[in-house]
Amino acid sequence: MNTVALIMFAAFAIMLMISVPVAVALATSVLTVVLVDGSISLGFEVIVQRMYAGLESSSIMAIPFFILAGNIMTKGGISRRLVDFANALVGGIRGGMGLALVLACAFFAALSGSAPATVIAIGLMLFNDMARLGYDKNRTAGMLVVSGGLGPIIPPSIIMVVYATLTNASVGDMFKSGMVIGMMIVAVLMMIVLILASKEKWPRDTQPLSIRRLLRAAWKAIPALMLPIIILGGIYSGLVTPTESAVLAVVWSLFVAIFVYREISVKDLFGIFVDSAKSSAMILFIIAASTSFSWLFAFSGTSSDLVAWITGMNLSPMVFAIVVSIVLVIFGMFLEGIATAVLMVPILWPVAEVLGMNVIHFGMIVAISNVIGTMTPPVAVNIFAAQTVSKLKVGQIVRGELPFFLGYVAVFFLVVLIPALSTFML
Repeated sequence: MNTVALIMFAAFAIMLMISVPVAVALATSVLTVVLVDGSISLGFEVIVQRMYAGLESSSIMAIPFFILAGNIMTKGGISRRLVDFANALVGGIRGGMGLALVLACAFFAALSGSAPATVIAIGLMLFNDMARLGYDKNRTAGMLVVSGGLGPIIPPSIIMVVYATLTNASVGDMFKSGMVIGMMIVAVLMMIVLILASKEKWPRDTQPLSIRRLLRAAWKAIPALMLPIIILGGIYSGLVTPTESAVLAVVWSLFVAIFVYREISVKDLFGIFVDSAKSSAMILFIIAASTSFSWLFAFSGTSSDLVAWITGMNLSPMVFAIVVSIVLVIFGMFLEGIATAVLMVPILWPVAEVLGMNVIHFGMIVAISNVIGTMTPPVAVNIFAAQTVSKLKVGQIVRGELPFFLGYVAVFFLVVLIPALSTFML
């Protein structure tokens, strides 16, 4: 590793240790190289240009629109109808509310694309009710943490949009792969719920299965359920791009929230827009700063040196995939998922490409490993989101999530070891 890479990573590590925000830490590490290393004769304007170039993509525009759509859904009553529909589907059996929680997270994941947003939205509606019915609080919060991890896997997914932008992969193909793997995770989590419900004697739902109840809940949820159809149907039919589908998601969610469910008014929109702008700005700043970091990493020759070093080891694509998955999980334990992707993908993808890995398979490894990081301390944004909802300690939530977490990790390693799981629908 040359001096440029050493300076960058050292400065980045120091910034993180003194609790500097990730985006600022990335930008500062790049500026440190420009100031300190005489072998890099670059001006500050070049770094700014690279940051701007990192955001100069139509795919990136989808991110703020999906964030805005998710906030409108949460505050406009859309997510509550999805919860009621999920509960009607699985009511009347032992642990039925646990199954409803997993299904509700899957439905909301098909709308928001964000893990912590899914945890908070579904947790606010279900956690207290489940605790009141006699569900163990630790187990419920843990189930919420892991089920919320469906947010970035079931499309639309913000991290998949970012990955596709970095590698020129097809967003539509990433979404297809995410749908298949997301359904696998849902099936595994529901199986674990049924096993634990029987073993730990979870409560039965107070309302039995009823066709009338199901039809009533489904009727109320139709406007909400139309949203994933509009988003994914538009993309897969070729009628709209992913960015255009994100705009359609905003328009439809606004229409449903204001005119159908009537749970928000025009005066509520300002606060929703401000919250969405803040979240979007944070993610976009991370992407911009990471782009300059990755560009300087490549410009200094470190990226090509790394590719030559790894290919010289004659690793098989499978061994490399396993190593990368472990590395990404470790990074995800300390960095926010978007930051990990934009920092590591430009470094690792050239190596994966030389070894012959499929871009969609590699993308699913990146996406799922980042989600696992959201469930694993010390960063663990899903755990902190669940803590906000449940008021439990981190240790209690971690103990409660363990069976579901192991199931999620099992699916992850199946994806790593069997590339066809990510690519058979392409």
